[in-house]
Amino acid sequence: MTGDRVPVVAHPGDAGADLCAAESATIAPGERATVGTGLSIALPDGFAAFVLPRSGLAAKHGITVLNAPGTVDAGYRGEIRVTLLNTDAREPYEVTPGDRIAQLVIQRVERPVFVPVNSLPGSHRGEAGFGSSGYRSEPSPSEGDL
Repeated sequence: MTGDRVPVVAHPGDAGADLCAAESATIAPGERATVGTGLSIALPDGFAAFVLPRSGLAAKHGITVLNAPGTVDAGYRGEIRVTLLNTDAREPYEVTPGDRIAQLVIQRVERPVFVPVNSLPGSHRGEAGFGSSGYRSEPSPSEGDL
């Protein structure tokens, strides 16, 4: 790992480590900015890192990671940069060096073997896509027994 700020896990049991800004940026309402972290990592083969938004920034300031999750592949050795989006309709957001702007989650990833076929086996869901499960939660039969 290279960089001045080592990612820190804030609490025991947290999955994500905080990524901090290494540069300043002003993000106007509805605009985006790519912010450097000054951090580069070397992941072992079979792992990937995912850049995710911080819930506090999203809830308090409307700041999210535009391409969440951003993927850092094991072979990448460049700086981790984070594209932030200001979803607030009125207020600009100021990023200063040292601000916690995103979180990094590292996971083991499987390498599938893709096999071309003429058809797929059936499933309960079938080809139903976006919105296929509806929008309102219905109590399950077991919930009424509680």
